[in-house]
Amino acid sequence: MEKQIYKNRKIVLLTKHKKEEAIKPILEKATGCRLIIESGFDTDIFGTFSRDITRTKSQLETARLKIREGMLLSGLDIGIASEGSFGPHPFIPAPWNIELVLLFDQQENFELYGIHESGETNFAQLTTASFEEALSFANKSGFPEHFLIIRPDDSESEQIIKGINNYEWLKEAFAWCVAESHSGKVFIETDMRAHANPIRMENIKKATEDLIEKLHNFCPNCTAPGFIVSERIKGLPCELCGLPSDLVLKNSSKCRKCSYVLERLHPNGQFAAAKYCHFCNP
Repeated sequence: MEKQIYKNRKIVLLTKHKKEEAIKPILEKATGCRLIIESGFDTDIFGTFSRDITRTKSQLETARLKIREGMLLSGLDIGIASEGSFGPHPFIPAPWNIELVLLFDQQENFELYGIHESGETNFAQLTTASFEEALSFANKSGFPEHFLIIRPDDSESEQIIKGINNYEWLKEAFAWCVAESHSGKVFIETDMRAHANPIRMENIKKATEDLIEKLHNFCPNCTAPGFIVSERIKGLPCELCGLPSDLVLKNSSKCRKCSYVLERLHPNGQFAAAKYCHFCNP
């Protein structure tokens, strides 16, 4: 059985999009905590996926803001938050989802996050004047289990209908947008809010599992949780000349509580291929 490091402690989660469905079962079972849901705050002020409110902070900073507000509202000294991002894959033409689940323990002044990156997402958009095209888009997106958002004209329209989750509503909303549109076209996109997107909810679960895995790495010296790699030291020797390459030679972990340091050789093998050496392959 996993060590229940937060047994009987209350942890607050600030959310208006039912993220507790993904986080609560995993967190409570693994840590022994009791997750308190705080919904008395509109987290949309930090930014929305539909762009009607721009997110001005980074993904990590936004999660920190959510934790801060949750702790203020609940009076608790430990909080957790989830924040996602969507965009193109950095190397291939495909959509990409990054989910981050952050934990902050004020009592220990300790912060740790889990992360999950995945191409498993239905993040997509379409501009069309045809309801048949819109219907095909909806079906490919997993509608109605996955909700939709539509606007007249384009992605920048301030007129917006969110949370569409049945075919009758979709038809009525599409007709309304066409009537309001200057171009006769409608902009339709997947609703990426957690409660409206089961695929995203699964990715939040995986980010929570990553957080738990990191929490259950304990310092060999003082047993504090979260003893994870803090630095990757490059310099694996080249197989031809023996000079340091750009590949990682060893991983260094440092305890945030007692400052104990442990270095382990990275599992890259004993030598780096010459293609990674600046001397042999300048």
